[in-house]
Amino acid sequence: MRLLFAGTPPVALPSLTALMGSQHEVVGVLTRPDAPAGRGRRVAANPVAERARESGLPLLQPRSLRDPQAQAAIRSLKVDGAAVVAFGAMLPAELLNVPQLGWVNLHFSLLPAWRGAAPVQHSVLAGDEMAGATTFRIVEELDAGPVLGRTIEAIHRTDTTGDLLTRLSLSGANLLLATIEGLADGALVASPQSAEGVSYAPRLSVGDAGISWTDPALAIDRRVRACTPSPGAWTTLDGARIKLGPLRPEPTEQAGTQLPPGSLRILKDWVLVGTATGCVLLGDVQPAGKRAMPAGDWARGLRNTGDIRLGT
Repeated sequence: MRLLFAGTPPVALPSLTALMGSQHEVVGVLTRPDAPAGRGRRVAANPVAERARESGLPLLQPRSLRDPQAQAAIRSLKVDGAAVVAFGAMLPAELLNVPQLGWVNLHFSLLPAWRGAAPVQHSVLAGDEMAGATTFRIVEELDAGPVLGRTIEAIHRTDTTGDLLTRLSLSGANLLLATIEGLADGALVASPQSAEGVSYAPRLSVGDAGISWTDPALAIDRRVRACTPSPGAWTTLDGARIKLGPLRPEPTEQAGTQLPPGSLRILKDWVLVGTATGCVLLGDVQPAGKRAMPAGDWARGLRNTGDIRLGT
């Protein structure tokens, strides 16, 4: 089959690699335009664009898929099917029927749960025990198309969004390739999504990543892991923002320690913070303008180690 691949971030790369190594021909790559990135905000290509250029694949980076020229360029490829992994923009209705076999999306949730831009973040935040990936045909309604395949992945107790996405990007690549193979030989039949169990996963903002120390310890742990690596969990100290890495397990000898929410207890090897339900143990800490460091190193650099309270 002649395939168009649409994707943008690193999690799309395993799928692109799998399709390029298959019997099918990737005849074009559709991705987001080059954009400012990093501290210097220099314009740079995204990972999928870089891979396409390295591989000599035709690259499409339109500002808008509603642009008639962009649509004409896609039609000119005369593809049999299109595979989509975290492309980052909605497809206009005019393009949905352009490939004969439609647009097949790899979505990192067990649909109909967690439709939207940030399914893995919300799955970790909600404390789900299982996650997964789903392939489905794209329709006009958000992530509501008929299902073609699924793969399931257990969520580990210490998983961050980054950890889980890495595993799902690999298993999802195998699922996407199997889906394309099934469509190519006509053996795969799509199943409508259930109308029950629908939930939504909007993108988490920097504001969503702020930690409220009056929350229970379990909820704080989940929020930190859900926001790692992006947008990055944070708190404040004396009005200055501090990024937080995943929390560490509380040492046995400190189990049951009680502190007011946000209050610190600095010990030789640990930094404890009070929550609504006991204490949590800080992992890495990154003050503004500095590198990330173990919480103990950060605490030793504080001028005042008396009554310290994080947050407001």
